[in-house]
Amino acid sequence: MTMTTQMPPRTAARQTKRAWREARLAEAKLYLCTDARTGQGDLAEFLDAAYRGGVDIIQLRDKSLEARAEIAALEVLKDIAARHDKLFSVNDRADVALLTDADVFHVGQGDLTSAQARAVLGPDVILGRSTHSLKQALAAEADPETDYFCVGPVWETPTKPGRASVGTALLTATAAEAAKPWFAIGGIATGERLDAIRQAGARRAVVVRAIASAEDPAAAARELKEELG
Repeated sequence: MTMTTQMPPRTAARQTKRAWREARLAEAKLYLCTDARTGQGDLAEFLDAAYRGGVDIIQLRDKSLEARAEIAALEVLKDIAARHDKLFSVNDRADVALLTDADVFHVGQGDLTSAQARAVLGPDVILGRSTHSLKQALAAEADPETDYFCVGPVWETPTKPGRASVGTALLTATAAEAAKPWFAIGGIATGERLDAIRQAGARRAVVVRAIASAEDPAAAARELKEELG
């Protein structure tokens, strides 16, 4: 007689959540970072337009927000992401990521280690890391707890004032070594710059102003997604 072992419901649900997130990450090409658009007062409409235009992941990154305001904005993002069947990302704060059940948690070089983040957030969350050199990119590639990483800034950007650009050569070097999903970041827009990162081997990109400053965010996202291929 063949014996079958039924998976406990909680374990099955956890694996389903993780598998869904991994699948969305694997197919993701366009990643948007945005503030809470307090000045514009159009956060929900903007997020909906960005996802509708083809953005795969949206990260809320707004250092001006206190915790309660950040959580409130993330609840808006979480709801809209779910309606579009897309991922949403929390930057830096593991406590906020835990409280909002973030799909993705992204950290910089000086933030929590991936092991620390995993200890706080558990096995389901997708973990990402910013990298600025080939050594850092290879470390993220080798880290079993890191699911993806970003490489840049390719060009100088006001989003990260004072940080030197790394150029497209780092993208080429990373593309030759990396098996994990990775995203080029920093000053990326349609046209020549998007062509340049693709020629250097990048197939995924993080953008900020290219969508956030556009008169029509959905159209801007659609154009970027089409150019990424």
